[in-house]
Amino acid sequence: MSDEQTDGTTEPLRTKVHAWRPALLWVFAGFAVFAYAFDQLTKLWVTSTMVEGERIPALPPLLHWYYIRNSGAAFSIGENVTWVFTIVMAAVSVAILFQLRRLGSAWWALALGLLLGGALGNLTDRLFREPSFAMGHVVDFIQLPNFAIFNIADSAVVSGVVIICLLTLRGIGLDGSRQHSAGSRAETPEGEEPGDV
Repeated sequence: MSDEQTDGTTEPLRTKVHAWRPALLWVFAGFAVFAYAFDQLTKLWVTSTMVEGERIPALPPLLHWYYIRNSGAAFSIGENVTWVFTIVMAAVSVAILFQLRRLGSAWWALALGLLLGGALGNLTDRLFREPSFAMGHVVDFIQLPNFAIFNIADSAVVSGVVIICLLTLRGIGLDGSRQHSAGSRAETPEGEEPGDV
């Protein structure tokens, strides 16, 4: 393939992706900040207006505010190994930031933003709440019938993971590329067209 052909086919694609990247980073940052701020503000409201163990009807019988402090992970998992979850959340946050260089999809930007905002929300509790640094208990307050008590950060993390699972099932990669089904050009042997016998 000549240089002219290469310049005529690949450069516009690179330019298009490059042009979209700032917007995608803003989407990512916006949802991360929203999830983090919403989480921390609701926790501030709970800790300043309720006492631990207090339960207030919000939309009975479906929804109650029930203030507890959780030493475990999301939905009260692993309450005896708080420090492990502190390390895991910090590692997840760093890993998300490293993946941003490959970001090429608005839906992935949304999912990673929610994931990072939620992880940082609970990580803030781990680092700065009682009983000690990196061993802090997370504030949980949302109670639904027959379900664990959780918070906004948990909801953001779960929402981000669900979106990532849906994107993966649909074959949409982090860079915005799509995996083709069997028989498509992406998986057709070189020199053959899709549908060739």
